[in-house]
Amino acid sequence: MRQGLDREGGWQRLHPLSPLTRIGRLAPVIVLSFLLTFVHSNGQQGPLYYPVGVTAASVVFGFVHWLVTRWKIEGDTLRIETGLIRHDSKRLPLARIQAVDLVRPLLARLLGVSELRIRLAGSGASDGRLAYLSESTALEVRERLLRAPVAPGPGAGGQVAAEPAPSLSSGAPVPEHLMALVPSGRLIGSIAFSGLTLLLLAIAVALLVLAVTAPKTAAAVVGFLAVYIFSFAGGLWRRLANEFHFEAVEAPEGVRVRRGLLQTVSETIPYGRIQAVRKIEPLLWRPMGWCRLEVDIAGGGRTTQRGEGSGVVRKALLPVGSARDTWHLIDRLIGGTLPVMTPPPAQARKKAPLSYHFLSAGYDKDRAVCVTGRMRKVTTWVPLEKSQSIRRVQGPVQRRLGLATVHIDAAGKATRAEFRDRTVAEADDLVEQLSDLSRAARQHRAMSLAERSSDVGAPIPSGWYPDPSGRHQQRYWREAVWTEHVSDGGATALDAL
Repeated sequence: MRQGLDREGGWQRLHPLSPLTRIGRLAPVIVLSFLLTFVHSNGQQGPLYYPVGVTAASVVFGFVHWLVTRWKIEGDTLRIETGLIRHDSKRLPLARIQAVDLVRPLLARLLGVSELRIRLAGSGASDGRLAYLSESTALEVRERLLRAPVAPGPGAGGQVAAEPAPSLSSGAPVPEHLMALVPSGRLIGSIAFSGLTLLLLAIAVALLVLAVTAPKTAAAVVGFLAVYIFSFAGGLWRRLANEFHFEAVEAPEGVRVRRGLLQTVSETIPYGRIQAVRKIEPLLWRPMGWCRLEVDIAGGGRTTQRGEGSGVVRKALLPVGSARDTWHLIDRLIGGTLPVMTPPPAQARKKAPLSYHFLSAGYDKDRAVCVTGRMRKVTTWVPLEKSQSIRRVQGPVQRRLGLATVHIDAAGKATRAEFRDRTVAEADDLVEQLSDLSRAARQHRAMSLAERSSDVGAPIPSGWYPDPSGRHQQRYWREAVWTEHVSDGGATALDAL
């Protein structure tokens, strides 16, 4: 297979079992067709026109898609062509590939095939998909794509990214180091001690009491709450299925997460796209010392938050973990040393009497950190180089108490660190100092990228890449320097670094 990958100009097809694997996506529709046919025939063996028709149509569509789809690696470009009536030809530059995710639904696992989803730098969703390839081919293609010379980007903790890994032809394996693992017992325990589980138990107890005291009322309540009960139970099942056998490993291009019960997913979280890191400690988890670690990723998928011209998706980097695993990940991602944390002044007790005990925030030259919440304690890290805006907010109650809140906003509506309920003088001083530190962090990042470009053997190709200053979506790189040409949502402008 390696010779086939390295052969220039050789078109290749997807795996022959791809049409059959696509039936798995329509499994719920096929099952529902069988159930409707059974119900309409009053429990008797009725005609199977609908389920058979859906299955046959899926196979035919999958075969046509397989027949008209081909791909190849041509020099420094991955080409994917598909379409019967409307021809679609994609050219994905290898230097701009940000991540390659490996997805294996249940039927694909049984048939020994996998799907590759390719994301480019500065893009929102999957830019290319190869569904499906054999497992060995999928792993080899992913390794080939990720080992290509990459566009400039930051590494962990805002530092310069590591040098590209050696080429695939060298035969060197991709180094991976286990960073965190979620045992099945801990995952099930975290679900059992979640608010949604307690709500379902409360509903079950209430229905049991009603069934004993007022059976007719209980039947009516069950009919009314049935949709909500199934929805809550489905949410718990999805969390178990999605986060089962969760492990995070460190790869050259970022943190690689593997997870899944029926459908397994192997996705990569590049260091340079992390906008914020969030540690969550629910009240029921604290006696066990558990917490949840989430990251906000720029250029997320469909479920995005829209901020300053950038899509952001929130991902669980550690669904439930110990304090040691959490701090190990935080240290690798953004630097685990906490700056000096200070609480709000005493008059803030009048505004936040319940959460005042946990409120604190701090900053250094690289990051801002804040702690909020009492029932659900949240610690948020925001790299200053990722800050989009720094603003002071003062509500009517805060004005009476002489307080104000300073927000450090990153890309995304809910991605921020907050210095809550500070004195007005401290808030004004924070705005000035954090603005200067953010500007210095972005300039340091741009200088580091320029120094790195002069050190690598092969020149980085000219083109549009994520803006190192963080002020725009993309900036144009030409002849080893960042130019003043920037782009936001396809609209270009001039803005010098």
